[in-house]
Amino acid sequence: MPLGLIALALGGFGIGLTEFVIMGLLPEVAADFGVSEAAAGWLISGYALAVVVGALALTAAVTRLPKKPVLLALMVLFIAGNLVSALAGDYQVMLAGRIIAALSHGAFFGIGSVLAAAMVPAHKQAGAIAIMFTGLTAANVLGVPFGTLLGQHFGWRSTFWAITVIGVVAFVGILTLVPKPKRDEAPASLLAELRAFRSGQVWLSIAVTVLGYGGMFGAFTYIAYTLTEVSGFASTTVPWLLILFGVGLLVGNIVGGKAADRNIDRTLIVVIAMLTVILVAFAATAQSPVATVIALVLMGGFGFATVPALQMRVMRYAAPTLASGANIAAFNLGNALGAWLGGVTITAGLGYTSPIWAGAAITLLGLIVIIGASTAAKRSRRRPQLLQDEPADAARAEIPHPA
Repeated sequence: MPLGLIALALGGFGIGLTEFVIMGLLPEVAADFGVSEAAAGWLISGYALAVVVGALALTAAVTRLPKKPVLLALMVLFIAGNLVSALAGDYQVMLAGRIIAALSHGAFFGIGSVLAAAMVPAHKQAGAIAIMFTGLTAANVLGVPFGTLLGQHFGWRSTFWAITVIGVVAFVGILTLVPKPKRDEAPASLLAELRAFRSGQVWLSIAVTVLGYGGMFGAFTYIAYTLTEVSGFASTTVPWLLILFGVGLLVGNIVGGKAADRNIDRTLIVVIAMLTVILVAFAATAQSPVATVIALVLMGGFGFATVPALQMRVMRYAAPTLASGANIAAFNLGNALGAWLGGVTITAGLGYTSPIWAGAAITLLGLIVIIGASTAAKRSRRRPQLLQDEPADAARAEIPHPA
């Protein structure tokens, strides 16, 4: 296995850690800066919205430039953003650091996929891309819980210093281990790719991504408050509970991918329906520590079981390059929506289970949209033009995971 893939995976690990570790540290950050829970939530929503901008605008801006130098520049942007966060003296500077780091997110995974594929023969390219994205999975399963633990013991800034160091190591690894592509192929016309967005199914798929994933993320954004203030767990147990959530998402991602191989729309309908039920049950039983633990694992499992099917559905109806960026943008738009709505409910005095209820409402909307989209697709005689001749496993491996 080329060592350059490890360098790319490390970069993905750092980016995934930056996005998600803030959830476990939100109470500490809010207390340090003297801001409300809803205001602290904008450190998550602002990041997600910046990823949307970077995934679309920044990717389009650099698409014709040499890929390895661009990837290195993105890592510099990532390092700078986390350094600003670690040094932030007030809330506004912290938010600025989060936004700077987020701009590199979408473009990194898009360009990194191309470089990963270029390192191996054609028949191994899907596996190479999958290796790169193990960094993102590892960030959720291991990085976030232990990053939270580090921040609780040595202050939340220590976590962002650690992420900054990871970024520097990844930069050096990419610089020295990732070979320059033999040739940078000219990208397809942007206008040609945009034509795919005339399809109503593309927009419906994006809407399902925003709603289906956003509901789970909205519930998860304020999970530290729910666990400590409602379920009665000590703050020191939050990192270990997040490990259980990470195990759930890892299993859910694998099982969801296999189910999507058989039928994408059926998988989405079943999984989003189950996620809605689980969120309602979680909100209703959050006072019980045992029920909370079970719900946390199931929320992670069913929440991330949507990911492969959501990615594959968008890819079926749109050109792969632009669809990849659009899907990353859609996931993070859902993140921002869920986090914002959860903050609104808390500010309204509805309590720390209210973000979970809000998340359930969002996923219910997603369920309605996917049922409608699936029904419309069955009625349509027009078949998807992409991925007809490719194995579903390979297609899924080539599609970047969200962040």
